[in-house]
Amino acid sequence: MLNSFDGLLWFVLALLVLLWLQRTLHHEIQAIFLIATRNPALTMGLFSVLFFPGVFLHELSHFLMAKLLMVRTGGFSLIPHTTDDGRLQLGYVETAQTDMARDSLIGIAPLLTGGLTVALIAIFRLNLLPLWDLVRTAQFDLFWAGLALVPQVPDFALWFYLTFAVSSTMMPSESDRHAWLPLGLLIVGLLGLALLAGAGPWMLATVTPPLNAFLRGAALVFALSALVHGALSLPLYGIHRLLTRATGLDVK
Repeated sequence: MLNSFDGLLWFVLALLVLLWLQRTLHHEIQAIFLIATRNPALTMGLFSVLFFPGVFLHELSHFLMAKLLMVRTGGFSLIPHTTDDGRLQLGYVETAQTDMARDSLIGIAPLLTGGLTVALIAIFRLNLLPLWDLVRTAQFDLFWAGLALVPQVPDFALWFYLTFAVSSTMMPSESDRHAWLPLGLLIVGLLGLALLAGAGPWMLATVTPPLNAFLRGAALVFALSALVHGALSLPLYGIHRLLTRATGLDVK
């Protein structure tokens, strides 16, 4: 029974680790740029340039999904700016408000395209899939040995950078998720009605296996993304500490 839901456990664990690493690294990068330049506007510009490939894919995904679903689009921008609540917005696509199903699909589009991009690069260019298998089976000695060989793949710097930039910007923003709650409640309600109608055994036999396989796949993408983020954690933290010592400045 537990094996039927292990995909959900890996999904939640990998997602939480990725979100934590992503937030930590974004802070470290902004701190490094701000200490080095002492110019908030320049820091924002450098940060946006660093993540430009991911931001471009993120906003293009919204735009193409809206067009595919025949939803009217408005302005499209890749120029960063600070929102009214103080958050840094790297880009946006204006779309007309529609039904919650299409709104949800438009909102999740960057995660779909970003996840597919990360999976293709990580598996076929960086060859990280065996490392994930070693983590799952707790063969950590082999994992570290394999990790040391990854920088030897052709064009490693390019593929590593693209994986980092895309995986750091593929998560839907708060505005992208505005239709998820009502849609989620509707789905939960329909599932509840199906269970009350006695469809539980049928769902367990036919729906759970493909759903669990999908969650395993999503967990793999998040885990590979977290692996790339984790590889940058110590170097960026070290650069931040060195700049703080050299300048006497720090960013909390």
